[in-house]
Amino acid sequence: MANIVAIVGRPNVGKSTLFNRLIEQKKAIMDNVSGVTRDRHYGYGEWTGKFFTIVDTGGYVVGSEDIFEGAIREQVEIAIEEATVLLFVVDCIAGLTGLDKDFAQVLRRSKKPVILVANKADTTEKSQASGEFYELGLGDPYPISAENGSGTGDLLDEVISHFEEEGIEDPDAGIAKIAILGRPNVGKSSLINALLGKERSIVTDIAGTTRDAIHTRYKAFGKEFIITDTAGLRRKSRITDNIEFYSTLRSLQALEECDVAVIMLDATQGLEAQDMNILGMADKARKGIVLLMNKWDLVEKDAKSAQVMTKAIHQRLAPLDYFPIVYTSVTEKQRIYQAVEKILEVYENKNKKIATSKLNDVMLAEIAATPPPSIKGKYIKIKYITQVPAKSPTFIFFCNLPQYVKEAYQRFLENKLREHFGFEGVPIQVFFRQK
Repeated sequence: MANIVAIVGRPNVGKSTLFNRLIEQKKAIMDNVSGVTRDRHYGYGEWTGKFFTIVDTGGYVVGSEDIFEGAIREQVEIAIEEATVLLFVVDCIAGLTGLDKDFAQVLRRSKKPVILVANKADTTEKSQASGEFYELGLGDPYPISAENGSGTGDLLDEVISHFEEEGIEDPDAGIAKIAILGRPNVGKSSLINALLGKERSIVTDIAGTTRDAIHTRYKAFGKEFIITDTAGLRRKSRITDNIEFYSTLRSLQALEECDVAVIMLDATQGLEAQDMNILGMADKARKGIVLLMNKWDLVEKDAKSAQVMTKAIHQRLAPLDYFPIVYTSVTEKQRIYQAVEKILEVYENKNKKIATSKLNDVMLAEIAATPPPSIKGKYIKIKYITQVPAKSPTFIFFCNLPQYVKEAYQRFLENKLREHFGFEGVPIQVFFRQK
C-alpha cells in the first residue's frame, strides 16, 4: 500500500509551496493569486527511507462567487478520503480565521491523523504566534516556513510516524506514460474523467480550467498506465498572464516525460496551426503519437467522412503521417475505449524489437528488388541491417557508401519497415554506416 499525504487548507496559505518543498521540485504552480491550484495533483517524497505520495489540493472555500469553488471542495474531499495522513496548513501571518475553524471540523469528521502545519513562521515572533492555533483542538501546531524549509524536518518526522510500512520508491517505474495535449477546451479533462469514471479534473466550459499537468494512474485491458492531463497549449503570443506561462511550460514538460502523446483536436474546428506545432514537437521528441478528433458527434457527416478527413490530414502533414486518428465524442462516450486500445498499441510499437535475422530476410529482399540508385557511376551495396536500442525504433543499414544514400531512398526504406513490421504511431530513425 502506498502512503498518501494530502495537503489541505484554505486558499493562499502556502500549500503548493509546501508541496514543492516536499517533492523537492517546482511542480505545482505558485502565484499569490488565490485559487491557482484547482485540481489535486500528485508527487513523490522520501524521508529517512520511507516513501510516500503527496497530494496538493485547491484551497477549500465556502460561499464564494467562484464558479470553481464547489468543484474544488469536492476535489479536497476526495483527497481527504484517499489520504493516510492529512497536513492542515494554516497561515501564521493571517492568524486564525473562521474558515480555518470550519475546515478543522470537516477534518475531525474524517477520523484520519491530522497534523496542524503553521506556515510562514520564518521568524521567532511568528513561530510564537502559532500558539493561537491550539484553539482548533487538533494538537500541537508545527511552525514551519515552506518558503525556506525551516521546521520541515520535524514535520516530516511526525508524518512518517503514522506510516505502517516503508512505501514504494517509484510507483511509476516501467509503466507507460501518456500525455493528453491540445489547445484549450478540446475536451482533455473530460476524456480523463470519462475514463476514470470519477471527477479527477475540474471541468467547466471556461477555457483554461486545467492549469497544472495532472497525473492519474489508470488500468485498462489488463495494463496499467499513467495519464497526464495538461493545460491547453496556446501560441506564445496568446500567453498573457504568469500562470498561463507556467501552464504551458508544464505541458511541454509533460510531453518531454511521456511515452505516447495523445493530441486532441476539436473536430468542429479541424487541424489548426497550433495543432501542427504540437504534432511537430511530439515527432521531434521521438514520442508515440495518437490523434484524437473529439466532438465528432457535432460534425455533420456521412459514412465516408472519417476516411476523407484522415486522408486530408495525412496529406497536409506528410511526411508526418504515420500516426492513427481516432474519431471520438467524450461527452457521448463514443470510441473512448477504442482510443485507449490504440494508445496502448502505439506504446507497444514504440518498444517493439525486430529479430535481426527476420529484419535482414525481409529488408534485403526489398533492397534487392529496388536497389539504391547509383551516383556518379558508383553503386551502393547494403549488406546488413540491425535495430539498436533507442528511445524510438532505430535501424542501422551497413553499406559501402553511406554518404551517397539520398533522402528519398531513406524514406523508401522507412516505408518498407512500416509496411512489414507495423510501427503505426511511432517515429522511425534510419542511419547508414560504413560496414
